[in-house]
Amino acid sequence: MTQTLSPRYAAPASSETELEGGQRNRYADRAEIALHGVYEISKILAAPARIETTLSNVLKLLSSFLEMRHGTIALLDAAGEPEMNVGVGWNEDKAKSLFESIPERAIGQIVTTKMPVVVENIAASPLFADWFKGERGKIESIVSFIGVPIKDRDHVIGTLTIDRIWDGGAEFRLDEDVRFLVMIANLVGQTVRLYGVVARDREHLMAEQRRLAKELSETFTAARDPKTRGILGESAAIRSVLDKIAIVARSNSTVLLRGESGTGKELFARATHDLSSRKKGPFIKLNCAALPESVLESELFGHEKGAFTGALALRKGRFELADRGTLFLDEIGEISSSFQAKLLRVLQEGEFERVGGMRTLKVDVRLVAATNKNLEAAVAAGEFRADLYYRINVVTIALPALRDRPEDISLLAREFLRRFNEEHATDLSLAQSARDVLESCYFPGNVRELENCVRRTATLAKDTKIVANDFACRHDECLSSTLWKGAVATTESFNIIAKPLARPPVVRPIVVEKPPIPAECGDPDANPANSCPQAEVCGALQDGQAERERLLNAMETAGWVQAKAARLLNLTPRQIGYALRKHDIPIKRF
Repeated sequence: MTQTLSPRYAAPASSETELEGGQRNRYADRAEIALHGVYEISKILAAPARIETTLSNVLKLLSSFLEMRHGTIALLDAAGEPEMNVGVGWNEDKAKSLFESIPERAIGQIVTTKMPVVVENIAASPLFADWFKGERGKIESIVSFIGVPIKDRDHVIGTLTIDRIWDGGAEFRLDEDVRFLVMIANLVGQTVRLYGVVARDREHLMAEQRRLAKELSETFTAARDPKTRGILGESAAIRSVLDKIAIVARSNSTVLLRGESGTGKELFARATHDLSSRKKGPFIKLNCAALPESVLESELFGHEKGAFTGALALRKGRFELADRGTLFLDEIGEISSSFQAKLLRVLQEGEFERVGGMRTLKVDVRLVAATNKNLEAAVAAGEFRADLYYRINVVTIALPALRDRPEDISLLAREFLRRFNEEHATDLSLAQSARDVLESCYFPGNVRELENCVRRTATLAKDTKIVANDFACRHDECLSSTLWKGAVATTESFNIIAKPLARPPVVRPIVVEKPPIPAECGDPDANPANSCPQAEVCGALQDGQAERERLLNAMETAGWVQAKAARLLNLTPRQIGYALRKHDIPIKRF
């Protein structure tokens, strides 16, 4: 529905012949200008750039050809609502004001009819009853409007609109301008379609990459029990944790897994999901320490198309993907204080907004968090919000360190060696001397370090039977043993600094006999009320400094595990505790 401005908009001619000749010249000039404009705009659309920047540059070039006052390109979503609105000099700060300036009635007519809309004077048109209402009093000249649809095949995906002021001196032909804008809109439509295809292909490739990575990670997973796959161990410590997880999984309570690095927190989080009623739902995981805050917010909450540079398409966040399932947040103690407040809201209310979005989304997610950080100390130091701590610390499960379940070391080592043999088509095995070496090590890196140790030794093994001499620690080449020497300072609450040896030295045991009762303890037979609570070890510790040195030697050999030191000295753990207090020996912790 193109229209041509009335003759009063054209400059008067001296004669009819001059008018016809001048019109022919003007038509030739306009055609040349239009052709040049299409060429320049096609170059802009072909250049690689963010789509908002590209469309803004198109409008900037159009303003030089059409003498327009305002120009906008609005792209619509599947429901026909404006999804992106770009103007000349577009930036993220102007995006909201551009959305507010959309002439909704005119846009609606263009979308409905799939035809251009031309209005010579918007002041007299009901389509613009509320548009630029605040500016009408400031503009005395006539404002005209042209809008054309942007199509993908036969479907309207957006609009290209301009408006301009006629001051009485310029000459406009709206029908020619409409034809020119239709050509530009067709080019824009093809470009938008291409951007969409590229974005969908990128999302597809990323999804395929995640799927393949997941399949690869599960290829070598031990699956004795499908509900606790990957978790190996027959020790009482592991059985106790699995029994507790089986109980906790029945509810939707938030679970906080705490333990040293390398204890397999992700495997236990997966077991919590697989044993729950949400097992058919998604299990989504994210390492909070691996991403900066700006990226972490987008990863967790998602983002709208055009929310920031590089956001070419709408993307769902991990919370949205985990709806009706389980979300595992590893290293939750490493998130910044400002992001903790954002996370607290979604945990309390179950609702959030995507980055750059206005719509509130609600999700049903069961949270499993993990950390190896001392959260209590972090709360006391003001590094972790107390309200978030109380929100995630509903059910706490402490995962045992590898040194606390030494009976599982051989089982795990054989499993890691089996995986190595499958990957490399070898047939290696562990000799008894090799198992003895592994069982005597401290492994501050826990299961992860044990796996690395087995793989490193298997790679360098000289025979099919791995023996004690094949291990790096037997040749002072184990770099991780520097963590064993007791000089590493840390603030973690789950590790015990120790100085274990690859081959435990022979320690002369403290023989507990019936020694004379010290005078300060009193005679328990004569007066039971005055009996010394340490009487059973008083005699064993009478030698002063020599006994203190032997006690320190035993504790360091046992990795400061009192139960192990007690076995080395033929004492009970209770006796070791009394002896440590009597000699004022502090327990090395961090």
